[in-house]
Amino acid sequence: MAAYIVFMREEMRDTAEFARYMEAVPATLDGHPVKPLALYGSLQMLEGKPIEGAVIVEFPDMTSAMAWYNSPGYQAAVQHRFKAGSYRVFVTEGL
Repeated sequence: MAAYIVFMREEMRDTAEFARYMEAVPATLDGHPVKPLALYGSLQMLEGKPIEGAVIVEFPDMTSAMAWYNSPGYQAAVQHRFKAGSYRVFVTEGL
């Protein structure tokens, strides 16, 4: 069953750190079955607290999604995102 990791940026604090994160992420995807579905495109909040941006990526299953998220490469890259801004991130199974 497909799984989706959703990144919701609440606040950008450091654009230089964010640039480092965005530069590092593509290499972390090598060898992982991932399909980007949305990447900081135009958004319109319909309910809830406003966010500044969103990313949605699809994986074949929860195991694949967590393997990428917990990979050493992504865990090194994500340190830049932690410095760059405030996010909410979750993984969910599809239908």
